[in-house]
Amino acid sequence: MTSTPRETTVPAPLTVGFDLDMTLIDSRPGIRANYLALSAATGRFIDADEAVTRLGPPLEDELAYWFEPEEIPEMRDRYREMYATYAIEPTPAMPGAREAIKAVQALGGRAIVVTAKNTPNALHHLEHLGIEADAVIGWLWAEAKAGALREHGAQIYVGDHVGDVRGARTAGALSVAVPTGPCPEAELRAAGADVVLPDLTALPEWLAGYVRTREV
Repeated sequence: MTSTPRETTVPAPLTVGFDLDMTLIDSRPGIRANYLALSAATGRFIDADEAVTRLGPPLEDELAYWFEPEEIPEMRDRYREMYATYAIEPTPAMPGAREAIKAVQALGGRAIVVTAKNTPNALHHLEHLGIEADAVIGWLWAEAKAGALREHGAQIYVGDHVGDVRGARTAGALSVAVPTGPCPEAELRAAGADVVLPDLTALPEWLAGYVRTREV
């Protein structure tokens, strides 16, 4: 009697997506500075300290607190034109950000950034901080991130916001959340996060275990 060889399934190449604001970078100082500059340039009051408590959703959502609907397209463009001048230099990397990206790459994987921030400014941040992602895709928020995640074959998406959880789940990716932004752990879990880590410093160890499980 001959035995039939067992079929083995080779896991797809590892690809991990990361959100940017409050996941890889602490964008609060830079965004605060940019809102203050926009306020000074327009003569319109903007509570920059309040604005940075709501990071995650698209820029237009925040501008709606301070400007009339018909003003938002112009203010959005002015904000983005000023961004490189005021927001890049004050913005630090989050603890463990560089190491998290390198951990993916050290395992032979690709680390991509999928963010609501526009792509040019996202690239400015990463270049300034020496964070070397394999691809950067901007202009995407919440469920809209799913298309880019699927296109790049991401099995995991790491983010700090419930919108990131929704994006991961829509893409069929594992949602790994870090409560380093506006959403606390309980809110991330309630939104459906599969894994909640305290911050990115815990990601390399967790990822190594995940990869071992994939290879079994």
